[in-house]
Amino acid sequence: MNILIIYSHPSKKSYTFQILERLKTIILKQNWNLEISDLYASNFQSDLSEEEYEREGFAKLQLPIPADVLSEQEKIEKADCIIFLYPVWWSDCPAKLKGWFDRVYSVGYAYGQTDQYPNMKTIPCGIVICTAGHPNDFLVEIGIAQSMENVMLEDRLGKRFENKEMLILGGTLELENVMTDHFSKIEEIMTNIKNYFA
Repeated sequence: MNILIIYSHPSKKSYTFQILERLKTIILKQNWNLEISDLYASNFQSDLSEEEYEREGFAKLQLPIPADVLSEQEKIEKADCIIFLYPVWWSDCPAKLKGWFDRVYSVGYAYGQTDQYPNMKTIPCGIVICTAGHPNDFLVEIGIAQSMENVMLEDRLGKRFENKEMLILGGTLELENVMTDHFSKIEEIMTNIKNYFA
């Protein structure tokens, strides 16, 4: 199985990076193929250029797709499961990941498909994992958890994924109280991935 992790965090000192390392260990134990698209390490350009906007905004499919976007689309096409891993900043993902969706989900590929252009394949499994300072109960109480799930699962993943789920690892302001539970939930997610392909 081919696993692609789209990882968006600038610091190797972060808890999100610890989660990435944990995921890598579990995935490699399964003898699955793993590719990581580290958006900060690769300095992924998150902003649309004027030419890209011209292509997207007016569906000018004859305009070229930038090489870095094509590279990400190639990774998508090889993947059986894509895991999106990031911290929650101001109720959403970091700008780099938002920009990844803006640019990589290009017209003619992820939406507005035509018979003349290669379409994004339907990915069997999509997993969203995000770390958050506030506890999950609080995020649910104020409606942020539901909002994030709607945006990520229903819009950004949408019908492009057959199976999808989101795991919010909240309460990271008191890490010592939540880490054991978080690591247990990551193990459960890995079991779910296995079950999708059983």
